[in-house]
Amino acid sequence: MSHNTIAINRRMGKFDKHASVWLFGYGSLIFKADFPYLERRPASIGGWTRRFWQGSHDHRGTETAPGRVVTLVPDAGATCHGMAYLVTPEEFAHLDYREKNGYLRLATDIRFEDGGSAEGLVYIATHENAAYLGPASERDIALQIATARGPSGPNSEYLLELAKALRALGKPDPHVFEIERHLEEFRREV
Repeated sequence: MSHNTIAINRRMGKFDKHASVWLFGYGSLIFKADFPYLERRPASIGGWTRRFWQGSHDHRGTETAPGRVVTLVPDAGATCHGMAYLVTPEEFAHLDYREKNGYLRLATDIRFEDGGSAEGLVYIATHENAAYLGPASERDIALQIATARGPSGPNSEYLLELAKALRALGKPDPHVFEIERHLEEFRREV
């Protein structure tokens, strides 16, 4: 599958006729909501784990030197914490473009931290897309992040902002925090 998923996502019409839809964010959507929303709430989804396994050719890296950003991988019994946004379907065009580098819209059950749940959507980049980089050690991921830069800025900024946002939510993520630790070690060595 091409890493440009805009056309594929436009074919998902499940929520198009709804007045509003919950969108679950687990990466940059936690700290960078560059779209209008009606409401924002801490939330989680089950059965998924956040991993820096997706390549970024368009935001935090380039075609020749991709950065790494998060996606979700199936993990029975796991819970991924993030932020949910209530948006109108008119925002899908912007979101599809923002998440075009391999991410697909999927329907999911979103659980709100203050109780309750709703069906909504999440963007996930699976191993079938051309930009997928897959597993690597946290140290190797940190090394790639330390040197990558794209139109949206340094890849390290993405990692550090995500770690900061997760701390603000009170939701530690060992994978993210270990990569952050390695990045800080690299910076001290320079």
